[in-house]
Amino acid sequence: MAKFTKKKDGELPAVSTASLPDIVFMLLFFFMTVTVMKDDSLMVDNTLPIADQVQKLDKRDRVVYVYAGKPHPRYQSKYGSQARIQLNDKFADVDEVAPYILAERAKMRQELQPLMTTALKVDKETNMGLISDIKQELRKVNALKVNYTTKEGDAMRNIE
Repeated sequence: MAKFTKKKDGELPAVSTASLPDIVFMLLFFFMTVTVMKDDSLMVDNTLPIADQVQKLDKRDRVVYVYAGKPHPRYQSKYGSQARIQLNDKFADVDEVAPYILAERAKMRQELQPLMTTALKVDKETNMGLISDIKQELRKVNALKVNYTTKEGDAMRNIE
């Protein structure tokens, strides 16, 4: 009768690297799907006013942002300290707002175009005249859904 003996060398078997490419691609696809790309770099000071009755926008793909405020200190030497409008990553004049909105609307899918909302992210120190000029330009291109972006909190803190 034969005896069965166990090898007691103490060596570990080699690690199988066959599934390593699968793991790498799985991680790659995971990070590609969850990563959020930065939309715009803010070139204006944007201290948002505070409001107590706010609602969150549901769909971000229907929103076009228009920023307004004093240029950031690093841009004040070139653009001055008066409130300016920022569209995407560049400063713009009031008369450039309407073509920008039309171009952004044209980029949207056909069924989302009537649902487009223009979100104004305006610094709380910005002159109301600039905001009303922006609104006049929005009326010219029939962009009547306007949202004022604010922070949530006690509205009486705006007076301070």
